Amino acid sequence: MGWVGWCAIAFQPSAQARGALSDSPRVRVQALEDGWLFDPVSRTPGDRSLVFFPGGLVDARAYAPLMQAVAMDGHRAFLVRTPWRGAFGQAEAPATLAQARATTRALGGRWVVGGHSRGGKAAAAYAHRYADTLDALVLVGTSHPRDISLQDAPFAVVQVLGDLDPIASLGRADRNRPRLPGHARRLVLTGANHSQFGDYGFQPGDRFARMPRDAQRAATAAALHAALADRSPTLSTRDAPR
Repeated sequence: MGWVGWCAIAFQPSAQARGALSDSPRVRVQALEDGWLFDPVSRTPGDRSLVFFPGGLVDARAYAPLMQAVAMDGHRAFLVRTPWRGAFGQAEAPATLAQARATTRALGGRWVVGGHSRGGKAAAAYAHRYADTLDALVLVGTSHPRDISLQDAPFAVVQVLGDLDPIASLGRADRNRPRLPGHARRLVLTGANHSQFGDYGFQPGDRFARMPRDAQRAATAAALHAALADRSPTLSTRDAPR
């Protein structure tokens, strides 16, 4: 019961995350049936947009600061609110993916899909199912895909991992790397843990980060920006494509 209580507290969005659900001078936030749309005030027509799946059991609002950062760079960001916070397989359920696709179709334009932790599994499943609608897949703090193969993916694929993340460790990601295409890129954030990819509490089983939360969010946003702008993220020597 103590572990359940810890999880109930840990996965709540921070005050900063709740505040990021409000309009800012450069971003308008709109609540949709299945999530939130972060729409930049100044957006270049034809720019790519991001659809992002939250981590399992994490309140989706915890990713609002990250979505604000993406939108402030001029790209729309659609943050998916998964049923039951993604528990019981709801994050990657066909109905969840279909609803997210219906929203992106209604919004129009070209899309990049991303997700954190269990949301990475959902993002990979979305990319597998709707490959012809995507320009890139960004897997954040996740060792997925584990159950499907994206070896023939025609779109760009980027992994963003933390070297202090035991939940989506480099070793686990390496075991599943053969399921990614040969052109997949990996960006390892030194000092980053699992929890700080979102703005929520300290997740059970995680390690303490050495990278400040704001810096980890900024680095993650930069990787998303690179995918949205059709650029490769900056890679370290151990991050070269396989």
